[in-house]
Amino acid sequence: MRLGIFSKTFERPTLEENLDAVNATGLSVIQFNLSCAGLPSLPDENDLETAVHIRKECEKRLLHIAAVSGTFNMIHPDRQRLRDDIRRFRRLAAMCHSMGTSVITLCTGTRDKNNMWREHPDNDSTEAWDDLFTTMHELVNMAEEFELELAIEPEPANVISDAVKARRLLDTMGSPRLKVVLDAANLISLTERRPLTEVIDQALSLLSEHVIIAHAKDYSTVDGLQYKAAGTGELDYKAYMKLLHAYHFKGPLILHGLYEREVPQSISYLKSQITAAML
Repeated sequence: MRLGIFSKTFERPTLEENLDAVNATGLSVIQFNLSCAGLPSLPDENDLETAVHIRKECEKRLLHIAAVSGTFNMIHPDRQRLRDDIRRFRRLAAMCHSMGTSVITLCTGTRDKNNMWREHPDNDSTEAWDDLFTTMHELVNMAEEFELELAIEPEPANVISDAVKARRLLDTMGSPRLKVVLDAANLISLTERRPLTEVIDQALSLLSEHVIIAHAKDYSTVDGLQYKAAGTGELDYKAYMKLLHAYHFKGPLILHGLYEREVPQSISYLKSQITAAML
């Protein structure tokens, strides 16, 4: 299990400075976002020149792009906006191999038209699921065309909000191109009565063969549910790491949801937890 980090954790004016900041942490794996190269996360054009430049700058620093972020609201109620996002997603897909990666990460979205991280009562409707499957079919076809993998992350406020729904999506789509990003902190619910370790165990029992990236952030329930830097909240990382190890997870563990000043402490903490899980 290799430890990595979101490139967006480091706000820098140029790609080179962003990658230098990653390098300074001692980490060699990133989940990249085109915004770090001065482009929209979903680009307006198929900019292969910038994609090649990103790959070369990463190679200079021995950095591996585990995935690039391609998240958009896949069930947005504004049909024209959804069509525009799908079109721009195709531009991103066309750039991936030139950039040096074959994985795009995604979240599935919400019926809330203003904030894709806000829950909406219609997310569980038949219409929302039908729209998700329609969008997903288009994206899977793109993944086939460009020889990519799409890694869906369950998010509490999204239509795919937990492991059970993620399993349903995988079974319905039936595509080897569709994979999963697992974030243990996303599985916590203020109404969930089971221990989080049981919830993580269930998620891995349902999804482990499809999980290609794990995320590392933390949470606190002291004043409602709030996300925090890994190692500074309530998540039992010892159990999380042991479960990933027990289910033979071999992918990268990507640190995110933290401020740059918190990075050194979280890296040190996670390295100790990864080591302990393998003993």
